[in-house]
Amino acid sequence: MFHVAISQLTTSRWDLPEEIARLADHGFDCLSLWRAKLSDIGPAAAASLLTNAGMRVSSLQWAGGFTGGDGRTFAESIEDAAEAIETAASAGAPALVVHSGCRGGHTRAHARRLLVAALKTLAPIAGAAGVTLALKPMHAAAANGCSFLTRPIDALELVENAADPAIRMAVDLWQFADDPDLVRLLPRLAVATAIVQVADRDGPPTADLERLPAGHGSLPLESLVLALVDHGYAGDFEFDPVGDAVAALGYERVLAETRRMADAWTAAVEERLLWSRATAAVWQTAGLRLAAASAAGIPLDQQPWPTAWSGVPFGGQFRSAGSRRSQASSQTVSRS
Repeated sequence: MFHVAISQLTTSRWDLPEEIARLADHGFDCLSLWRAKLSDIGPAAAASLLTNAGMRVSSLQWAGGFTGGDGRTFAESIEDAAEAIETAASAGAPALVVHSGCRGGHTRAHARRLLVAALKTLAPIAGAAGVTLALKPMHAAAANGCSFLTRPIDALELVENAADPAIRMAVDLWQFADDPDLVRLLPRLAVATAIVQVADRDGPPTADLERLPAGHGSLPLESLVLALVDHGYAGDFEFDPVGDAVAALGYERVLAETRRMADAWTAAVEERLLWSRATAAVWQTAGLRLAAASAAGIPLDQQPWPTAWSGVPFGGQFRSAGSRRSQASSQTVSRS
């Protein structure tokens, strides 16, 4: 399945009631909450508004900074994160995005120990509240004091070593979509990831965090999204473009273009699933026929092999209509 959410960071000037109404107008039913905005209305009131509108929550952003790089002590960061877990649970957010904090003058090994200690302290609290801690790595060029985890593998190994269902990952495709290691890690990431964040860019990541709407940059977002689904990822994809391009386009146009993009990717996912199931059925039937032929003593070179399915020869080329629609959609919303 392909589940889509919109981040409050994208629509930062709208209050929650307006966000709910406008997102519903564009066919969205899921929102990623931002703590700074949620404090204006309170988690209980927000949950009531969202529930009454039939709107889900994908995550709450963010907590962390356990290395002291932002001036807080370790104990203060733990206390704040515990409060954020409570807020997430009250607002109906199943995941809390967590930043490790920068090295803050520590050795890398000590920074890692501080993070591990924080996760071990917070995991039981999160588990009891029904909230997943989604640890987010950040590209070195964009970390800007937020994280010493600057490669996907850094966070992935921490999550896998923790072996706790309350500790998973947040994967930001804006950060790492063109990282060659990401493709190699996709099978493991699909299992370890709670949230996938989606935004586009041209050129390398930068500290100004200009996050373009999907289709406005050059990242291979569609192929990565489809690959994650193929590997079993079933969580939310949070679209969270932010910056000058969003301001220039306006929220309504960004939502409309994101809806078209999400619909195209949804169609591609559904068509790939149909193709996979139909192909499996063909080979299952072929296997039964081969078994029957072998039992009847028919020589191997005379046994029946499948030659076609729905007019597509085996070994030939197949290009789904979903892929064509998705490519057309990408062209529609690109700057060109």
